Amino acid sequence: MEPSQKKWIVISLGGSILCPDRVDIEYIKSFVQMVKEKVSHGLSFAIITGGGKIARDYRDALLASGIHDTYILDLMGIDATRYNAELIRYSFGDLAEPKIFLDPTNLTLSGKSILVGGGWKPGHSSDGSAVALAKTLGAKKLVNLSNIDYVYTADPRKNPDAQKIEKIGWVDFRKLLPEGWNPGISAPFDPIAAQMAQEEKLEIVVMNGKNLENLEKYIDGKEFIGTVIN
Repeated sequence: MEPSQKKWIVISLGGSILCPDRVDIEYIKSFVQMVKEKVSHGLSFAIITGGGKIARDYRDALLASGIHDTYILDLMGIDATRYNAELIRYSFGDLAEPKIFLDPTNLTLSGKSILVGGGWKPGHSSDGSAVALAKTLGAKKLVNLSNIDYVYTADPRKNPDAQKIEKIGWVDFRKLLPEGWNPGISAPFDPIAAQMAQEEKLEIVVMNGKNLENLEKYIDGKEFIGTVIN
């Protein structure tokens, strides 16, 4: 089945939600249950998993071993995201494609309603994989599930004057991000992926992934809490 024959809901499931300290099993159960319910109503989902603490632990282990090559650090992180992707894929059983995708630009689909994958290649985070996947599937929107309710003008943990942003254009949003990519970077969205998304005229919504009721509202086209970037 060609990707364009389905209307896909593309979800980037951030590692900070999936694996904040350890794999959040209860969250995964709730997330899977919610997606299954939506699939029963005819929706299709493409899910990209981040690495979370598992990826950071492996990165830190490499750094402690004296390995500072960002290409190698990225490869290690990609492997972590793919382990998380396998966990999510298995959790959906027969509803999901039988294999996670490794290259979001080259898909082999059997017609299942759920497609799962992780990171793609060095040089950006799993956000880059999500943007490339959205392009391949013909999707114009992508929801990024993070551990924040909104994007802010500054890090609210460090700056009490930081203001939430409900809607922002790509030019102004990218000014809030670091200029380049570095494994383990802390930002509301990968700067390289942001450039990719702007070039594709993709709309991205950043929201708190823990709030599954809010995610449902977004999926159902209702008013939701989050930042819209377009």
